[in-house]
Amino acid sequence: MFISFALIFLVGLAAGGIMKKLKLPGLIGMLLVGILMGPYVLNVLDASVLELSPHLRELALIVILARAGVSLELDDLKRLGRPAVLMSFVPACFEMLGTIILAPLLFGIGLLDAAILAAVVASASPAVIVPRMLKLMDERRGTKKGIPQLILAGDSVDDVFNIVVFTALLGLSGGENVQAAQFVAVPVSIVTGIVAGVALGFVLAHVFRLLNLRATVQVIVLLAAAMLLVAAEDMVAAVVPFSGLLAVMAAGVTILKKNAPAAKAVSGKLSKLWIGAEVLLFVLVGANVNIQYAAGAGMKTLLLLLFVLTMRAIGIQLCLLKTNLNARERLFCAFTGIPKATVQAAIGGIPLAMGLPCGTLILSVAVVAILITAPVGAVLLDKSAPKLLTVDEDLPGGKAPYSAQ
Repeated sequence: MFISFALIFLVGLAAGGIMKKLKLPGLIGMLLVGILMGPYVLNVLDASVLELSPHLRELALIVILARAGVSLELDDLKRLGRPAVLMSFVPACFEMLGTIILAPLLFGIGLLDAAILAAVVASASPAVIVPRMLKLMDERRGTKKGIPQLILAGDSVDDVFNIVVFTALLGLSGGENVQAAQFVAVPVSIVTGIVAGVALGFVLAHVFRLLNLRATVQVIVLLAAAMLLVAAEDMVAAVVPFSGLLAVMAAGVTILKKNAPAAKAVSGKLSKLWIGAEVLLFVLVGANVNIQYAAGAGMKTLLLLLFVLTMRAIGIQLCLLKTNLNARERLFCAFTGIPKATVQAAIGGIPLAMGLPCGTLILSVAVVAILITAPVGAVLLDKSAPKLLTVDEDLPGGKAPYSAQ
């Protein structure tokens, strides 16, 4: 097992570094390394590591959500107004609709399986988008109209929205006959998850302030509490529907609201922790891919991606109606919906781990989507930003970066 973990981190980091030298997302190299070292190609990873893979990927997902929570300023959504709120769910809904329409025709799957696939595919990748939007903000490119801020705020909530929908749909997949009560459980699980997360975040924010704990200890406490929230989802499922993943996110947001200094310190530590978690996540996802099956589904997946990304672009344009963005800026915003990686890697293998018949298909589509859209989206954003966005002067004090016409 130790040799396998050493290979995962050393070879994964090396492959990621090579990709970055080629101006491509490092996660592509990690994913390819996982495919090569997995049981379907070289088979050099210990079977015990692959058995732990679902739990390790879930841990990486907890890190993602905790990091997003303590970094998500709700005031940004309020300040940016209607477009930011719409961007957090409308493009994803359009993309999900496209998947539900086309996937049954391409892959011969049922509507519920198509909906689960839709929730996996629909998220844009923070691993690709976030560093590029931060770079644009540093360059003051498009900041006067709040374009990078708009994408960052919308993308953060978009990922959580998709994960919540995905979790709810997995609950519906438990039996062959879907009951009306199961649909009622979806909004209930959202409400209970938010309430539990806010309560935990309120407690942790005050504990961190009173005890003056080191940031490292705060991270350990937060992640331990997050694991308990996720575990509680199964423990209380028979009594009340509950979304543990949403609770993790809500806890982070509450800590930021009630104790901003602690949240910022925790966010910095989680960003460093994510360096290792990212390698583990993408290499293990690659290792679980049946490369022959994925290759067979490649052309159909490409057709699906072309359709659903077009649907997402339409959704983005609808969100930007009645704003002061010009045609070039709207086109750039559409490009931000292309790259997929982090969320697909985190949740793409869960249906397979649960033994769902559609699990192999969903994981294969998720991996092909990452391999195609992450590098294409990254290059497109890097090349188009200087041509489509203008460098702005510093904003006057107190003026909001976004305004409607």
